[in-house]
Amino acid sequence: MMRPALVALTAVAMPAIAQTMDPSMPGMDMSADAARHAPTAPPTVAAKPKAKPSPDTSIADEPTGTDQPPGSAEPPSVVHDHPADRYFDRKAMSAAESAMMSPKTAPSYSQVRIDLAEYQFRNGHDGYRWEGEAWTGDVNRFVFRSMGEGSTARRVDNAELQAVYSRALDPWWNLQVGVRQDIRPTPARTYASIGIEGMAPYKFDVRAAAFVSDKGQITARIETSFDERLTRRFVLQPRMELDFSAQDMPAQRLGGGLDNAELGLRLRYEITRQFAPYIGVSWTWAAGKTADYVRAAGDSPHQRSGVIGIRSWF
Repeated sequence: MMRPALVALTAVAMPAIAQTMDPSMPGMDMSADAARHAPTAPPTVAAKPKAKPSPDTSIADEPTGTDQPPGSAEPPSVVHDHPADRYFDRKAMSAAESAMMSPKTAPSYSQVRIDLAEYQFRNGHDGYRWEGEAWTGDVNRFVFRSMGEGSTARRVDNAELQAVYSRALDPWWNLQVGVRQDIRPTPARTYASIGIEGMAPYKFDVRAAAFVSDKGQITARIETSFDERLTRRFVLQPRMELDFSAQDMPAQRLGGGLDNAELGLRLRYEITRQFAPYIGVSWTWAAGKTADYVRAAGDSPHQRSGVIGIRSWF
């Protein structure tokens, strides 16, 4: 009685058990019919690799930077920086800039400069000395120059006037051609002059000129100086001057060769750029036959002087 009931129960339960069994489990051997009715997992979709972005040929082919064609837009306004406005009147500087930028007329300027105006303290009779110039023009100028010296014991010893045309050779050097008129010593002489003026390397100011008088006498002069700025206002200036003559000139008390040499050292204080008092020392030597003329006049061919003076321009 029990055995037929157990067989019937097994026949009913076997299909349900087969549907819940995982056919992939080890030890499980399913029939084809059971495998056909077994649940299956949904099919998996294989992930496709991401495609690399293709370069934008429309952007790569466009010119950039200086390869672009020039445009027609208005240029930006020019940015100006005017350091000179800190020291000079803005209206005057603006007018000068407008004149300089004008293609119609070249700007013209002028200046009066006093390089030396000093009193000299010497052993014996004190002396004085001056040197200055005035010019007008632009790059090329007309220059009028005056220089001389004397002693408090008598009249002016040496004085001369020059009028030259200065033409720029380059940004640093000018060629100067003109005339020189000696006032003292007598007899007065008139000279034709030719020379150069400019700035040598290491900022040495140089002036060199040769003179031919109306009597055929040839002389020459070399001047050089250097401004060493110690502070914003104190400037130390070494200075040297050499005078030469190609022949003896008894009327002017000059011998052939090196006539005179002057070496000076001056320290100035620039109250403003245009006005600067100074103090210093100066040594002068008369050489060769010129020294004999100086001794014959009762003076020493060698002199040392303490100087005090003013340097200015306007």
